[in-house]
Amino acid sequence: MRSMLAVVAIVVLETVAYVGDVLQPGTPFPTWELTDHTGAKVSSHTLAGKTYLLWFYPKAMTPGCTAEGDALRDQFAAFQARGVEILGVSFDTPSDNATFVRQQGFPFRLLSDTDRSLATSVGAASDPSQPVARRISYLVGPDGKVVKVYAQVTPATHAQEVLADVSAATSQSTPARP
Repeated sequence: MRSMLAVVAIVVLETVAYVGDVLQPGTPFPTWELTDHTGAKVSSHTLAGKTYLLWFYPKAMTPGCTAEGDALRDQFAAFQARGVEILGVSFDTPSDNATFVRQQGFPFRLLSDTDRSLATSVGAASDPSQPVARRISYLVGPDGKVVKVYAQVTPATHAQEVLADVSAATSQSTPARP
């Protein structure tokens, strides 16, 4: 009886990809294509085989979003050293995001989800009429699956939190040397 309950629990957990509309670790991240602040298309297909952080932010050039972006910018070299690409996502236009990139000196791309299609599919918006994105981030692995969900983000410390998780995952997957 106990093993049958375990099997049922595993099946239920594998079929439920969302909890409160937020993707869970181990589930495939949806395919997507968005326009970056330069007007170039960026997609999950172009990032296949790479680890990337998608950080959804409410509005370009607002205090919390600036603090979060600045912290990610300041740790950009550490993310690069660990093979993690950073991508910001908001409902802002590419032009607004371009201004944000210039003003803050961001070395990473900011993506525009103006129709809110990606945001609604991953819990960063409850519906397409939501005026701003929810502050949430996803670390996506090279296999296209969610590695970690950051549903509660503190803008000033988010970069360090993600780096600590990436470092811990890297050290766990690296075999010890004799």
